[in-house]
Amino acid sequence: MSEDAIPAATLILVRERDGPPELLMVERSAGMAFAAGAWVFPGGRIDEADESLARDLGFADDGAARIAAVRETLEETAIPAGLAASPRPEHCLDIQAALAAGRDFADVIDQSGLALDLDSLTPSPPWEPRFPAKPRFDTLFFVARVPEGDWSPSVIEGECTGASWVTAADMLDRDRAGEAQLIFPTRRTLERLAQHSTFDEIIADARSHAIEPISPWVEEQDGERFIAIPDGIGFPVIRERLDGLWRG
Repeated sequence: MSEDAIPAATLILVRERDGPPELLMVERSAGMAFAAGAWVFPGGRIDEADESLARDLGFADDGAARIAAVRETLEETAIPAGLAASPRPEHCLDIQAALAAGRDFADVIDQSGLALDLDSLTPSPPWEPRFPAKPRFDTLFFVARVPEGDWSPSVIEGECTGASWVTAADMLDRDRAGEAQLIFPTRRTLERLAQHSTFDEIIADARSHAIEPISPWVEEQDGERFIAIPDGIGFPVIRERLDGLWRG
């Protein structure tokens, strides 16, 4: 992780129903400094409180990132993940309101009688762009299964414009039709997820490749410029034309 990048974490939350797995995605508010209006997976920056809680729990390495992914998903959608036992939906709305009001996540979890289960999150390759745009985020990705139950996302004004469960293929179709905006890492990740028909397949794919940072680069081919990522790391599409590419 580079010194001038903001550390962040995001969570690919998956539910299985009839048909392909559905993913929890949120639409970022138009006033956001980064990727305004884009559809992304829930997530946000890793803060000092996340680092402190990870130390208290004795969860080294990416513990703070896992905590941030869980916290941000609750705050943005009121849907739980990474918890030892799932609270009721109305309880999650209370947790969401407390987090939106600036309450400390560790205190909220403790007072709610809940416990974190960070091992239930499976890491996926982090994205570390090296382009000069600011702000720039180095983002760790994780995958988890949504708890049993009927979980409908709830968003708070200012956090997100909307949130929904959607299959990877459907979101890619919306992107191609101009009905949704996606940034480069999200599009590549959706293409990878669209290859799989179950949550177990998604996890097996994540575990079958090294968790190495992905840093896209610009290359030229036949007089055209492309943004590219390495081949052989699980992504079926590894380059996209730079001209006309929406960068958030």
